Amino acid sequence: MMAAMFEISLTSETLQPDEVCIISGCSRKNDQVEWLNRNGWVFFKNRAGEPIIGRLYARLKLAGINPATLTAPASTGGWQPDFSKAR
Repeated sequence: MMAAMFEISLTSETLQPDEVCIISGCSRKNDQVEWLNRNGWVFFKNRAGEPIIGRLYARLKLAGINPATLTAPASTGGWQPDFSKAR
């Protein structure tokens, strides 16, 4: 089920300003930033001070999944040749 979430096509990697407005219920960027901070959202601000939120992060957060608790699969270090039988 989780893997299917990552296969959903994304229109953009980040939320559009109107989507941030819908989520936060605030139209002014300063109010949006305040709401996001108060509700524990991770975001960046662009040069204009607008909050930038990753689309996948928002999907997880809105689904009730804490993205901070997710871990990446353990790395096996990649493929390595086995020279133990080479002469």
